[in-house]
Amino acid sequence: MILENEYLKLKFASLGGELKSAFDKKSGKEILYEGKSSFWNRSAPILFPIVGKLKDNSYLIQDKKFELSQHGFARNLEFNVRNKSESEITFNLLFNEETLKAYPFKFELQISYILTINKVTTKYKVINLDDKKIPFSIGAHPGFICPIFENEKFEDYYLEFEKEEKLNRHLLNQKNGLFNSKTEEVLNNSTILKLDYSYFEKDAIVFKNMKSSWIKIKSSKSDYCLKFIFKNFPYFGIWTKSNGKFICLEPWHGIADSESATTDFYVKEGINFLEKNMEFKCEYSFEIN
Repeated sequence: MILENEYLKLKFASLGGELKSAFDKKSGKEILYEGKSSFWNRSAPILFPIVGKLKDNSYLIQDKKFELSQHGFARNLEFNVRNKSESEITFNLLFNEETLKAYPFKFELQISYILTINKVTTKYKVINLDDKKIPFSIGAHPGFICPIFENEKFEDYYLEFEKEEKLNRHLLNQKNGLFNSKTEEVLNNSTILKLDYSYFEKDAIVFKNMKSSWIKIKSSKSDYCLKFIFKNFPYFGIWTKSNGKFICLEPWHGIADSESATTDFYVKEGINFLEKNMEFKCEYSFEIN
């Protein structure tokens, strides 16, 4: 499945309704990580109905225990193509007997991709099909190739934030994937974060309540610039692996559990509630300059 114009060529997979390729025709370069390594085989998965890990990979709904692995099940399920035009494609996932065993709520999840000149917009829509309100989290996890050019290194790149930020990262226990209540300063009234693999020795960089609504991936050795645009996401993750040739920018409506968290899903940090017959929408986009 392909969307294409004179600037970009996009390829999609029905598994996870995932964007798998974003080829920049002007530079002749692939922009999106194609998930071909042994340590990360994805490109831009959707995280639903949870973001991150649950304590003991389980949660309670009215004292009944359910199990969900990290980031939920949507990224591992086949989506249907709901509609397609020259510049837009929409995938959807409906609840079924298997999803109800792990997540006892009736829903429809839609992912739309819109190609406009040199910009790709991803829109998420959660629709409550149940007879009661449903709790959920949702998040994005796109990975962008970094470095782009062969004569560059990962450390030649930096992130430029829209606004000056004073941000602490919330640290994860790497053994269990849960937050350990510790923080560490990353930005102190600055707009620039230089990329370095040492940041990710402690897993993802996770921020809460950033002021910025866009971040640019830029190179100090070339004029490459990718602008990543997101609004009204309360959590944001930045991630790669040691010597990984990519950087993930991850806006979230949800977050992993802390080690001290209760397993009651209704009071989980980052949970959202959707009343019956209602819809939840959010979106992000990236553009190549």
